[in-house]
Amino acid sequence: MLVLRTLTVDDWPLWRDARLAALTDAPHAFTSRLDDWHAGGERRWRARLELPGSYNLVAVLSGLPVGMASGVPGDDGVPELRSVWVSPEARGQGLGNRLIGAVEGWARGSGPTPQRLAVIDGTEPAISLSGRPGFVAAGPRAGQRVMLKPL
Repeated sequence: MLVLRTLTVDDWPLWRDARLAALTDAPHAFTSRLDDWHAGGERRWRARLELPGSYNLVAVLSGLPVGMASGVPGDDGVPELRSVWVSPEARGQGLGNRLIGAVEGWARGSGPTPQRLAVIDGTEPAISLSGRPGFVAAGPRAGQRVMLKPL
């Protein structure tokens, strides 16, 4: 059974496993690299989950992480969808939409603002996934397409 698990700081090992799987599977889809996450140990993994106001999810199937997504408050008050990933074995089953929908629910708590997503140029599956739930192009940003969704 597939479960979406909202993470606490104590779930850092699950977050680590999901993040490492994502960076191994799709290194081209993220601004950080696998090597960036090997330094710092537990403190580094906990720091991401301790980000004030953040919302982090991992999809778990048979005890293994098969997807992830995060919501973080942007510097300008616009909530951002980040780190969306679905493992190859879980793709095509609507998991990406479930993850994005869960983060959208979190973002709605910020009030009537849009939600932002930046997708790395050339990652057509990510661009396609982000287009389905209603994100529209808002402009480029250094190697990324920035998209917004009204909430």
